[in-house]
Amino acid sequence: MSMIDLANYRPCVGIMLLNRSGLVFIGRRRHEATDHEPAHAWQMPQGGIDGDEEPYDAAKRELLEETNVSSASLLAAAPDWYSYDIPGGMIRKSQPGGFKGQRQKWFALRFEGEESEINVAQPAGGAHPEFDAWRWEQMERLPELVVPFKRPVYEKVIEIFRHLTEPR
Repeated sequence: MSMIDLANYRPCVGIMLLNRSGLVFIGRRRHEATDHEPAHAWQMPQGGIDGDEEPYDAAKRELLEETNVSSASLLAAAPDWYSYDIPGGMIRKSQPGGFKGQRQKWFALRFEGEESEINVAQPAGGAHPEFDAWRWEQMERLPELVVPFKRPVYEKVIEIFRHLTEPR
């Protein structure tokens, strides 16, 4: 991908939150687009990088805003940025910048709190809820649960972080 192409991708972060058993947090997106099956409404937390925000700081903020989780420690960062295109019919007209997709830096974090800390209905800071349900899932199942256009990125993230699934 050339530097010119990168300008068309919104800089974002993705978070693979692993529990002590090596399972991954996934949330079911609220109001998922109707052209995708409900089975593909699940995803890991992700979101945009604000201004001059560092990617890891954005990851911690997004995790808190989407899940209410602050009890987590960094396990690993993906060595590269991964991109995907958003299908034409799903690009928000109101999205500033007219991006055609997202360019993501992924982080793996270990959840160290109690499950009662997780609150997707009323996340921290008054953020609008992104998810209406959540669960812990086996890492290998993630690509089949996410919308098809995100699968290649999920497969790459799994490849990079697979070694982190050993229970602690």
